[in-house]
Amino acid sequence: MPEHIREHMMDRTMGPFIESVSRTFPVLMLTGMRQVGKSTLLEMLRARERKFVSLDDLSDREIARTSPALFIQRYEPPVVIDEIQYAPELFPYIKIYVDTHRENGLFWLTGSQKFQLMKGVRESLAGRVAILDLLGFSCREMEGRPFTSVPFLPSMDSVKNLEEKPGPSLLELYRRIWLGSFPRLIVQGGENREIFYRSYLQTYLERDVRGDLGVGSEIKFYNFIRASAVRSGCLLNYAGLARDAGIDARTASAWMSTLERSGVVKLLEPYYNNITKRMVKTPKIYFMDTGLAAYLANMDTPEALEAGYLTGSLLETYVFVEIMKSYWHNGREPSIFFFRDADQKEIDFVIERNGTLYPIDVKKTGAPSRADAKNFSALRKLGKPVGPGAIVCLRRTAAPLAEDLLALPVWEL
Repeated sequence: MPEHIREHMMDRTMGPFIESVSRTFPVLMLTGMRQVGKSTLLEMLRARERKFVSLDDLSDREIARTSPALFIQRYEPPVVIDEIQYAPELFPYIKIYVDTHRENGLFWLTGSQKFQLMKGVRESLAGRVAILDLLGFSCREMEGRPFTSVPFLPSMDSVKNLEEKPGPSLLELYRRIWLGSFPRLIVQGGENREIFYRSYLQTYLERDVRGDLGVGSEIKFYNFIRASAVRSGCLLNYAGLARDAGIDARTASAWMSTLERSGVVKLLEPYYNNITKRMVKTPKIYFMDTGLAAYLANMDTPEALEAGYLTGSLLETYVFVEIMKSYWHNGREPSIFFFRDADQKEIDFVIERNGTLYPIDVKKTGAPSRADAKNFSALRKLGKPVGPGAIVCLRRTAAPLAEDLLALPVWEL
């Protein structure tokens, strides 16, 4: 385990951005799946005068729910309120306080169920809150590389700025994918991985799924999560998923929404010029932590993962999550899709920026060629400018493959 992670485990890309946003918004809400470091990050960033209270504490939670005005008096801002989803009754009183005092940086909130929290935000804090998403450690954070405030986008200029150094071996890369990016697990050097993920799932099932999200059968839901994990990086087929999980398709759809609300998965829409079409076409599913997906798929070692049937899909998932981190951890929301046309030409990811489309494919190869980008030309029929593309691969260093195509090592994201 790199020593810099142990010594500076909270030197997160998002840290400076949180402090900047807090100077311009009265309320900041940090969301993300459990155990990605939301509470620890805000606690480390807070100044001495900013109080910290967690609604995991049942006594504080009871006061927040039954006497929200008293709770605000007891924990007068500036304050960090952890796990705000347990007491949505606080939102109207936070609004009153904000509107009365008219200062920035009053409330820092964390929550593990973003979509569930949005109702309270829309009703009470619209225009008053900045909402940020946090994921686990990025590759840059784990390696101690300098942070960048520029989210990932294929660019020929980026090749000039990359260090000419060899990346990890194939098995080292797959160990990263297998281990995942939860900070506590990374800081511990990956010890007791199985216990960590087993405990994580037990906590998630008991505290979120059964208690707050109303899923009745924990066993069936666990089977559903496992069936979803082996589909990470694939088109979402509710009928097949329901069959494998032993439930009906309607329940599968509802439970997928549960996974999405709690940040465990993200559904990626296909690219269409017609936005309405995007909403009705089949999405792809991605787990937001590859270690959790590998654990659920019973991959006991990095070697088994690298040689097994999930080797390509979890490599693609890893790349997707790293791209998302480069945006979310800088407070940006990427306009990212996958592409598949009527001729079955597929592109793993397409990022749209300022009306230009940037294609990205993921290949498990150390020697990519222009032929690996043969489907990129399908984007030109859409009538929009097409920018440089990238083949994200296992090549040791970045290099141009053509005037508008670069080979980019996975670990340089």
